[in-house]
Amino acid sequence: MWRVARSARPLWLVPGRGAASVSVSPAAGLADERVETRVSGLGAGQAVTLRAVAADDGGRLFQSCAHYWADGLGRLHLGTQPSRGGDYTGVEPMGLFWSLAPAAMESPYRRLVPRSTRAPMKVEVLVHQGHSAPRAIPGPVVAKALVERWFAAPGVRRIRLKEGGVRGSLFLPPGDGPFPGVIDMYGDEGGLIEFRSSLLASHGFAALSLPYFDFEDLPKVMKELKLEYFEEAARFLQRHPKVKGPGVGVIGTGKGAELALSMITFLPEVVAAVCISGCSSNTVADLHYGEMTLPGLRFDMSKVNVSDDGVFDTFEALDDPTNPANSPCTIPIEKAEGHFLLVVGEDDRVWKSPLYAELAIRRLRQHGKENFELLSYPGAGHRIDPPSTPFCQAAVDRVLGVPVRGGGESKAHAHAQIHSWGKIQEFLHLHLG
Repeated sequence: MWRVARSARPLWLVPGRGAASVSVSPAAGLADERVETRVSGLGAGQAVTLRAVAADDGGRLFQSCAHYWADGLGRLHLGTQPSRGGDYTGVEPMGLFWSLAPAAMESPYRRLVPRSTRAPMKVEVLVHQGHSAPRAIPGPVVAKALVERWFAAPGVRRIRLKEGGVRGSLFLPPGDGPFPGVIDMYGDEGGLIEFRSSLLASHGFAALSLPYFDFEDLPKVMKELKLEYFEEAARFLQRHPKVKGPGVGVIGTGKGAELALSMITFLPEVVAAVCISGCSSNTVADLHYGEMTLPGLRFDMSKVNVSDDGVFDTFEALDDPTNPANSPCTIPIEKAEGHFLLVVGEDDRVWKSPLYAELAIRRLRQHGKENFELLSYPGAGHRIDPPSTPFCQAAVDRVLGVPVRGGGESKAHAHAQIHSWGKIQEFLHLHLG
């Protein structure tokens, strides 16, 4: 059962009227699950601001707001009635969640992403009198409710790994299994990022969250990588008694997507790869596998643009993969026997992921291959995460230590996250049996 800290209930009265209340259903559920938010007990046509407030693992505050008018019966339903202003407009049932951004007193350019999946993200939904601008002091509170957003369903098991050279966390769904197995990786953030793995396990996958630098005894920086590490992880997952087999899948974002391409190309254990905002060439760190080496495309920092507010735009900085001099960096994906799902945001500003997906598809077709699907989203940025993950157009990069523009527009990006998450699960279920 979900554990709810306290239930949603009316707490204040609208002066001169009956009790106003806000309900969010479910009050506790998975973080990728849609909720229904309703307000009642308002005056006919009353103007209100709905606001959401949450804190990250370090206690930093995030908030969002939207302007609404109650209907003729003093009711409001975010699933059918539009926001007229604030951080988003239109009918957006989950707008308060995906538009959460650092509060005015906090440092900007921070992502609201959990480092731990063992506790829920608690989001307080408040109803204020009148319309107040984002980041301005809102009117009096007339009702509020607390919502718990969990990253693992009841019964999901988390097993920390120190298996040979492999590090990370294995998430197993409840039940006897066996389950389709998936390796999950992110990019140059480094460390262990678990929330997508735990959500995949909540939807029936045995998911291995796999760090590859800056974690425990792994290298602190990403200077060079050995594919043998990823091969060991794939073999471990493939042979696990709870994993269905015969092959496993991999999902990666950014550098993780590029590694997913290399894994499905060179490792027979990997039969399906979801590549989100990746490059079709090896980048930054040389990749070794036995006697083979794929050199990494380099970033030319002289091509980085810096805005007046100190945000770095790296869009033009990566070496051109179409330059014949860079052909040794190209991942020979035509050798892969498995299937690819390429996911890109057409407004990605970290690098040219739509172009890189086009190059990958062109290479496959030149070799008579049609073992791919492409999901390309207008208005979406670089990091396309599970649904309702708050949009962040620019975030501090752990390697550079400065804010880097990810691109995208909040509403289009949020819709891309919703659509792609369902398609990713369909793809993995199809190709992992």
